[in-house]
Amino acid sequence: MKLHLLLFALLFTCGVYSQNGTLKGKVTDLESNLAPLAFATISIEGTTIGTSSDGNGNYKMEVPSGKHTVLFSYLGYETQSIVVTIVKGETKSLNQSLSSNSTELEGVVVQATSKKVKETALLLDQHRSLEIKQNIGSQELSRKGISDVAAAVAKTTGVVKQEGSGAIFVRGLGDRYNSTSMNGLPIPSNDPERKNISLDLFSTDIVEYISIDKTYSSRIFGDFAGGHVDIISKDHSGEGFFNFSIGSEVNSNAVRQDKFLLLSDRNYMGFSKNDTPKDPLNNYQFDNSLNLKNRTPIGSNFGFNTGKSFNIGQQGQLNLFATASFSNKYKYKEGIVKSVQAQGDATKDFETKDYEYTTNTTGMFNAQYSINPSNKIAYNLLYINGSSESNEEYRGYMRDLADGPEGGFLRRGNYIQNNLLINQLLGEHQFNEQFKLNWGGSYNTIKSDMPDRIQNTFRIKDNQYFFTTNSVTDNHRYYQNLNEDETAAKISLDYKFGKNEDLLYRGKITVGYNSRFKNLDFKASQFNYRLGNSLRNVAVDPYNLDAVLNKTGFDNGDFQFETFLGDKNLNIALTPQTYQGKQSINGGFAALEYQVSPKLSAVVGLRLEQITQEIEWKTQLDLEGDKNTFDKTAFLPNLSLKYALNDRNNLRLAASKTYTLPQFKERGLFMYEKATGSIKGNPDLYPSDDYNLDLKWEFFPENDEIISLTAFGKYIQNPINEITITSSSDDISFANTGDSGYAAGIELELRKNLFSFDDLNTNKISAGFNAAYMKTRQELDSEKVRKENAFGADFTHKNASFTGAADLVMNADISYIKEWNKRSVMATVSYAYISDRIYSLGSQQLGNSVDKGFGTLDFIFKTKLSDNLGLGLNVKNLIDPKIERVQENLTQDILVQSYKLGKSFSLSLNYQF
Repeated sequence: MKLHLLLFALLFTCGVYSQNGTLKGKVTDLESNLAPLAFATISIEGTTIGTSSDGNGNYKMEVPSGKHTVLFSYLGYETQSIVVTIVKGETKSLNQSLSSNSTELEGVVVQATSKKVKETALLLDQHRSLEIKQNIGSQELSRKGISDVAAAVAKTTGVVKQEGSGAIFVRGLGDRYNSTSMNGLPIPSNDPERKNISLDLFSTDIVEYISIDKTYSSRIFGDFAGGHVDIISKDHSGEGFFNFSIGSEVNSNAVRQDKFLLLSDRNYMGFSKNDTPKDPLNNYQFDNSLNLKNRTPIGSNFGFNTGKSFNIGQQGQLNLFATASFSNKYKYKEGIVKSVQAQGDATKDFETKDYEYTTNTTGMFNAQYSINPSNKIAYNLLYINGSSESNEEYRGYMRDLADGPEGGFLRRGNYIQNNLLINQLLGEHQFNEQFKLNWGGSYNTIKSDMPDRIQNTFRIKDNQYFFTTNSVTDNHRYYQNLNEDETAAKISLDYKFGKNEDLLYRGKITVGYNSRFKNLDFKASQFNYRLGNSLRNVAVDPYNLDAVLNKTGFDNGDFQFETFLGDKNLNIALTPQTYQGKQSINGGFAALEYQVSPKLSAVVGLRLEQITQEIEWKTQLDLEGDKNTFDKTAFLPNLSLKYALNDRNNLRLAASKTYTLPQFKERGLFMYEKATGSIKGNPDLYPSDDYNLDLKWEFFPENDEIISLTAFGKYIQNPINEITITSSSDDISFANTGDSGYAAGIELELRKNLFSFDDLNTNKISAGFNAAYMKTRQELDSEKVRKENAFGADFTHKNASFTGAADLVMNADISYIKEWNKRSVMATVSYAYISDRIYSLGSQQLGNSVDKGFGTLDFIFKTKLSDNLGLGLNVKNLIDPKIERVQENLTQDILVQSYKLGKSFSLSLNYQF
């Protein structure tokens, strides 16, 4: 019986096969001079029959005889359908070109599709690019449950997000070596201590995809060595829509607290009054309470997206897109913090509690006007308001302040509000098939306020709290304001040449210019408490300081305020500390792209930049004030080679020269007071020069799969580092710490479909893995520091790794995705690991401070229940590891910091009308 069934099945299969014909052809890109379009989808409407084009755009498949509708589709292009008749036993050729422009052809059904949001589209872009690049799109962001750009970038190979901030390290190189832009135009920093804006300010709601360049090309400003992050904002075309989402989030550490103590007078939405008092030395003018307020630590978020397109005239189309969102989060961590000497003796030994509340309000509007298929203009407006509020409590031993058996108590209340406004105007003009003009301009402003930072210090005796001071700054109120505006412009002209027998151009020349002009104004005022004996010797309640530090006490003379310039008896006492900065960069560039042979392509680029940086200051370190200017002319060549081993394998080489600028904060002679130490700028700082080399092999088994291996190296002349200078107070500053340093490593990336349960609909299990192993080394020359600067250094070691550089960085994820009838289920488990890395360099026999390695595990689940309704569940940091820092002294390693972040649980709902 089994034999009969087998014979019947074989005969039936042969009978069916005999009724088939063959359909083959080539899919090309109409907008790229009929270049082959790899990995396009060709399917028979109403059936499960389908295939994908290969690396040369060719396809072939068996189709039953008869009349069929053939669908040609690719993400970012218009789907086209053509009716064909298949004759059994015969082969029919059908070539098709796809275009992203809206057209109407007789007998062709045109349907708009989404743009570069899917992983397949971005992998194809990576495959075809002549330069080494890596992208992460909104589809992958959703699959991995990523809510901000900082977390998104950290999922790419060799990139690390610094815990507790939006700063990133690329291939072991930190903030100073990286750059950030949006739609190809630079954006300013929100923090005077950083070069780049905190990427966690950017919600992924505004992102179509993120491009990460780890190799240099001449279109990018030359201040680059680690990576360049370009955020490509969403736009819209097609039918109108409106999507609304709402959600909630809790942190396991935060919800377990009986009381979640935060500042009393800060706005829940992150919009607060930030004015500095006009004359607090003569009148008590502080409105904010010193007492704390109990909050319910349950976060929330809500937002909407909407878009609509309008036809204008015969060829024009106006596309509008808008999004707005608000989110807040509560975090809590407790642990230990120590400051220890070379012999292991502690100067500070604290148990800590840190309550934190953050908000993010984002709004974006995008208008894109396609005048005709050859001319397009777009305007982007982005507004972000981010706030961070924290109550930090340190309890324990403080040498010279609270060194009794019961120790002391230090509390710092901090609030930061960042307000960013980005305006961009962009244009593309295709004059003919050979000439194309691209241009853009932007005006951006950032306002960063730190209003009324509060610090109070106490000694404890017999379970009672008494104010204590070793320096008048131990009890203070601090105000800081940063205003920065920047204009930027870019323009480039492409010229294609060398048309071959296939009507494709072999070469392209690009010439262009871009510039950025930055103005910065920084002010800071600190009002230190000069406490009278009536307060110093009386027990107080540290959680009810309004009872003693109030207007009545000020009027009675129990305390008074003074600044770094003195008290109310000096006319200049209220003069704030200031520095102003101006920076201009003008760059001209040229690049030649050429297909040397069918397999070998090259890009040769050259950039010439003129940089001027001016800074002027008047601070407590220089009461008279001074200014400093440096100019640099940078000659920056770069080369990229691509050799196509076959349709799915590429071998790439990239080499370039770049530079690294010191930042305003690092050169301004200003003292930043922190709870654990002080940082001051150094006007003698100067730029580094960087030399970069990459060799990469990449293999694309399928249209959504990749295997790649990269070897890279970087040589840096005169690297800049944050160091502890030789002084009685162990102040921190910045210096060119040696003649050279280098970074070298390898990167591996894998994306693979493990199981596919349906040939046409998505129903699969896929996995991703990327890892980077690297070594960095730099010379540390104490004599060089003494010769070139107004201070000295005494490094414990003669060489060290770069600060922030981890030997091993790894990301892994596995996902199940099923889509059917406009429904879907997606579940992802992702793991990330970062190994040990240096936090700060040791000096004066102190060892390096090293952040120990740890891993995190996340789970993400999303489902679309209907055409309109979707649900999501995220669980972050499931294993909740300890975050630890040790000081590797010559005699022993000492644990100086330890805490846990807690698990995060979030639930979301979205509805599309």
